[in-house]
Amino acid sequence: MQYWRLFAVQLILLAAATTGFAQKGDVRGFVYDEKTGEPVIFTNVILKGTSLGAATDINGFFSVPQIPAGEYTLMITNIEYDTLEQPITIVANQIQNVQLFMNAADRTLQTVTITAQTQEKATEVRISTIPITTKQIERLPSVGGEPDLAQYLQVLPGVIFTGDQGGQLYIRGGSPIQNKVLLDGMVIYNPFHSIGLFSVFETDIIRSVDVYTGGFSAEYGDRVSAVIDITTKDGNKKEFSGEVSASPFLGRLLLEGPLKKLDENGSSVSYLLTAKHSYLDRTSQGLYGYVNNGDGIPFSFTDLYGKLSVNSNTGNKINFFGFNYRDSVTFSDITTFNWKSIGGGANFVVVPAESNVLIEGIFAFSQYDLTQNEADEKPRNSLISGFNGGIDFTYFIPEGDVKYGVEVVGFQTDYTFFNRLGQQYQQQQYTTQLSGYVKYRKVINKRLVIDPSFRIQYYASLGEVSPEPRLGMKYNLTDRLRIKFAGGLYSQNLISTRSDRDVVNLFSGFLSGPETTLDTPDGEDGTTRLQKATHAIGGIEFDLTDYIEINVEPYIKYFNQLIEINRDKLVPADPDFATETGRAYGIDFLVKYDYKRVYVWVGYSYGFINRYDGEQTYPTHYDRRHNVNLVTTYAAGADKSWEISGRWNMGSGFPFTQTAGFYESIDFFDGINTDYTTENGTLGIIYADELNGGRLPYYHRLDISGKKTFDFASGNRMEVTASVTNVYNRENIFYFDRIRYERVNQLPILPSLAVSYRF
Repeated sequence: MQYWRLFAVQLILLAAATTGFAQKGDVRGFVYDEKTGEPVIFTNVILKGTSLGAATDINGFFSVPQIPAGEYTLMITNIEYDTLEQPITIVANQIQNVQLFMNAADRTLQTVTITAQTQEKATEVRISTIPITTKQIERLPSVGGEPDLAQYLQVLPGVIFTGDQGGQLYIRGGSPIQNKVLLDGMVIYNPFHSIGLFSVFETDIIRSVDVYTGGFSAEYGDRVSAVIDITTKDGNKKEFSGEVSASPFLGRLLLEGPLKKLDENGSSVSYLLTAKHSYLDRTSQGLYGYVNNGDGIPFSFTDLYGKLSVNSNTGNKINFFGFNYRDSVTFSDITTFNWKSIGGGANFVVVPAESNVLIEGIFAFSQYDLTQNEADEKPRNSLISGFNGGIDFTYFIPEGDVKYGVEVVGFQTDYTFFNRLGQQYQQQQYTTQLSGYVKYRKVINKRLVIDPSFRIQYYASLGEVSPEPRLGMKYNLTDRLRIKFAGGLYSQNLISTRSDRDVVNLFSGFLSGPETTLDTPDGEDGTTRLQKATHAIGGIEFDLTDYIEINVEPYIKYFNQLIEINRDKLVPADPDFATETGRAYGIDFLVKYDYKRVYVWVGYSYGFINRYDGEQTYPTHYDRRHNVNLVTTYAAGADKSWEISGRWNMGSGFPFTQTAGFYESIDFFDGINTDYTTENGTLGIIYADELNGGRLPYYHRLDISGKKTFDFASGNRMEVTASVTNVYNRENIFYFDRIRYERVNQLPILPSLAVSYRF
């Protein structure tokens, strides 16, 4: 009943927040880049000479409600742009809508820190939340000369990366299936290619990325660990432009421009197209012939993305988008692995003329299909296809806002798999999920920020309702020192066929929840068919100086129930699924320095991740006790056209189950007629009793890159990037082949040269 009481309280707060305020007016609008028409995000908009103001959101939208009637000057400030001032008149009980265009600052930038972040720190909880921009991604040493989101995510505190080949990202104890990835609001089921250095997302079209490593609000649901929310920019609304680049790793093409140029009223139609293709499987045999015993790097992929944006003169907009991503891996005589992902949809923003509310919506469809073929001639197949749609309303109040919305999700899974004992798993299922949420944020006395929220999730195929209260809080002890907290309950229905015991497994199929309630790991009657988790996260933010930020966050995630396929199934009558519980806990440290020519990022994570299966508590294969990332960038030359970057990563060894012995394995397929005295068996392995009781060696790697920028009179730009991955050629272990009794390493030293041309 406490859930429903909390929900009722929040509805009362919502009703109170949406009542009118007399004799005051509002101003709201959008801030755009004068040259491209792209929204200028996270920018301060203040009424000059007052304490009233706001920051623009991901759409460039701002709203300052309840302003006393009178004459004011709007002042918009952003370090990348010239300060803009705009006179306005506030009329009682009226809403004034404005569109503002900013000119890029005519100077070389000293830092990418955006001034609105200072206000955001004091007014947003932002615990376990890491905002990322394209400029930040480009500051990393780029593998193969190509900056990519996958490479940047690896340096974030709390994120564990399991390797260059077939590696996956694990966020504060959650496996990939437990992380929700959104592209413009559309669900992406596999965001990373099999070579773990590249994602499916084109860096140059990213407007912003929000990574929620835990404790996220009720705005997001249907995942129990983390959220990665990616927003792409619109195409250039003023002129045709593009970029082409090439390196030994891949080639890229970006084209964008207006179908209807941005006019003085602010309406436009623009497009954006991107394509990239990796030819590593071909170039590596000549350039990197020393990899994989002369076979080179057997990965290839192709990514296509397109977007059409329609903007009205009132700030309303609608985007149509679609993608086609493909990936292929061929390890000769061992396995072939292929997947393809397609999808498309539309999202919109509506700003009603006479109401201080922002309406956003999404409807999208995506499909992910993967196949693996091995020497046993028993192909593994998995298909997941489905839609997600929703609508959100944001109402702006003094020193806060109220956001609420509904979401519907439906998907189909089609799965076929054979385990090591030859038992076949099959599932074809249709699933529908409905949810609603309300979120309230309020800044009290300029010190306390409260952010309670509540989500109710209905899993129609299971007939289960999951009430999920969540809470975020921050207290500003001083202008430079803040403490914060976030926590809540989380659930999901989606299940991965990849186990937390697997060390190397490219195949990761998708399943929906079982149709019957499962027993707990201790054999007691279960109460739910969902995967569930509870988060509790604390934190301290400290701005040591104007240029040095320190963030410390201890956390715990308790996984109340996890579901995976039963790897010990012997006969068809055995259950298909098994349950586990788990915990992930630790502490993350982050120090950032950003001033003039120098940027330094130091992240350290200390964590524990374990599971309990009813027989033993064991560490997962990605339980890395220590993880350190050091990133530094220096801008050189009088015009800062040179940039030198370095990244060093060190992580303690992953767990593995040790080998106790070997034996001849005979399958006895002919029953009592099998002659074991003459039958040739296969090499069987006897594993140690303690699951994941051993530890692999430490991992460490140094990457460096140097970039030179050439600007031309026509406004075109060329960048030449030289990079070296794994500079000192560290032999980091990928896995140990027990049958062949040989060690297989991650990628060795890889030098590269890339050239890009922007026009």
